[in-house]
Amino acid sequence: MLELNKGVDILTEVGGVKTIADARSVLEQKLDARSREKLAPITNEDALVKIAAAINMCEPDDVFINTGSPEDVDWIRKYSLEKGEEKPLAKKGHTIHFDLPQDQARLVNQTFYIINEGEKTSALAKTVLRDEGLDYVRNYMKGIMKGKVMMVGFYTRGPVGAFATTPAIEISSSTYVLHSAELLYRNCYDAFDGEAERRGIFFTNVHSEGPNRPEDVPNARIFMDRSWLTTFSTFCTYAGNTLLMKKGNHRFSVDYATYYGLEKELSEHMFITGLKDGDGKVTYFAGAAPSGCGKTTTAMVGTDFVGDDLAQMWIAEDGTCRAVNPEKGIFGIVEDVNREGDPYLMQALRDDDTEAIWSNVLISEDGVPYWTGCGEEMPDKGINFQGEWWKGKTDEDGKPIPPSHKNSRVTIDASVIANHNAAANADAEGVPVKVITYSGRDADTMPPVWVAKNPDHGVAIGASIVSKATATEVGATGVKRQPWANAPFIPGSLAAYMEAQFTFFNSDRFTDDGRPVMAGLNYFLTHANRGGDGDGLLGEKRDVKVWLGWLAEYVNGKVDAIETPIGMLPRYDDLKRLFDGIRKEYPKSLYDMQFALYVDNIVGRIDLQTEAYGKEEDLPAQLFEVYEEQKQGLLALKETHGAIVDPEKI
Repeated sequence: MLELNKGVDILTEVGGVKTIADARSVLEQKLDARSREKLAPITNEDALVKIAAAINMCEPDDVFINTGSPEDVDWIRKYSLEKGEEKPLAKKGHTIHFDLPQDQARLVNQTFYIINEGEKTSALAKTVLRDEGLDYVRNYMKGIMKGKVMMVGFYTRGPVGAFATTPAIEISSSTYVLHSAELLYRNCYDAFDGEAERRGIFFTNVHSEGPNRPEDVPNARIFMDRSWLTTFSTFCTYAGNTLLMKKGNHRFSVDYATYYGLEKELSEHMFITGLKDGDGKVTYFAGAAPSGCGKTTTAMVGTDFVGDDLAQMWIAEDGTCRAVNPEKGIFGIVEDVNREGDPYLMQALRDDDTEAIWSNVLISEDGVPYWTGCGEEMPDKGINFQGEWWKGKTDEDGKPIPPSHKNSRVTIDASVIANHNAAANADAEGVPVKVITYSGRDADTMPPVWVAKNPDHGVAIGASIVSKATATEVGATGVKRQPWANAPFIPGSLAAYMEAQFTFFNSDRFTDDGRPVMAGLNYFLTHANRGGDGDGLLGEKRDVKVWLGWLAEYVNGKVDAIETPIGMLPRYDDLKRLFDGIRKEYPKSLYDMQFALYVDNIVGRIDLQTEAYGKEEDLPAQLFEVYEEQKQGLLALKETHGAIVDPEKI
């Protein structure tokens, strides 16, 4: 069990501010009259103590309170250019930010949960005990903002008033971080006190880039203090490590849902998108996928796109599964984003008047961003994540340096994307999610789409995601298990998190029509692994609309399916009709390659997961029961039909 407010509060301990009287004294001394006036509407005493402690600890030269007003946001934009954290580009409203070469992805080996003695945590989590975290913060964060301006902003992770929305304070000396926050999150300066009272908690985030030198990066740390819902980040600027309302606070949200929201809510690493059919009916999806596994592409396929990364879900009073996006913007990978596969996003980036912050892409001599896979002719030279770049440039080992980093990003407000449903994203009631999907990067085992037989089988699909390590994670290599695509963000024990999944999706609070269908997706089968030639993929980006279209028809009772040991598979005629709708040929031979059950591969995957989860303590028995049921069913199929089973034989 996670116990909140247990142990010493590191922020208030190092800052030397323990009471509201202490806080008011610090704020009176350290803030000028205008800043005190701007902070006056914030009356939550715990928040004021945290802010005052951060000021005392970091010792900035000045403090800027960001109210979210046009004047304050414009000040942040201009100061970021003046400070040099961003530089203007040719397109109005577009800027470029370069992280240090050593700091262009999540620093997984330098990211830790601060825990108390005896707390159970995920076997996949890196932890430090509270005393060690306290020592680091005291040694490295005391005085870290000398010579800098501390900026303080107030935000919500979700629409104001939504059941699962939590307010957060973002404190940083980085203008890039605060500028990004304004694009990605809802400023709730006017509503912060009310939201903190309604929810009963708020998150606090303290970051400083420090001197921002390569030699400081080994000392960089990203700490999440689970008990006090406070993050600390130092000596880095990559937004995945510094914009702590994103994955830092997502971790807290997972913790809170697991231990304090059982059978009420979940916090997931999922897109939210809606697909409108010919009758005008919108079916909403939420889906998990590790970075580089098609999550943003899947989200963008929707006619009513809501979010590409995170979802707060709960069971509403009407018995439906509801979800809100904690964010209002996108911090998205741009590699392979192009007009053919991502027309809405490219229109926002290239054609429309938008505000955008680019990071670690190639900037041409005339101030235009380019990136690998953009589908446009690359300039011969420019500036990129490494410095000066030209075609044919190699690194010290003789390897070609790509035009852009694999983890290059762009940050924009999602409202500028043509298929974004801004009203749905702003709705505190959330959207009714009818389908939950889970997908990884799987070249040889699972079909492109399948539906779980029941909630237990659905949870098992989420628990069984595998993927290759991607450029979003520094220090991670090889093929990895990626349970729910949320494993890096599960602070507590996997047993507790898994129990929360089984409890939520099996809840009697759902109506029969309100309980979501759960499904698997896989876009990465290759010809070589399905009896063909070459390593090319069997599918392409535009196929995603077909897989989602079939799921929408299935959940709305318009098509039936083939029952197999792993779940329900689509029939060929239904898929052919849907492929006709995107003007693409879909031969029966391709269907057979994609949907044949390669029994030995699937059984091998089940054995891998069974062995891995067998090392965890106290896991729910349902998982192993599902694995055993599927394995025995597959072996029976093999005995009758052989190791490769065509769907029509079942």
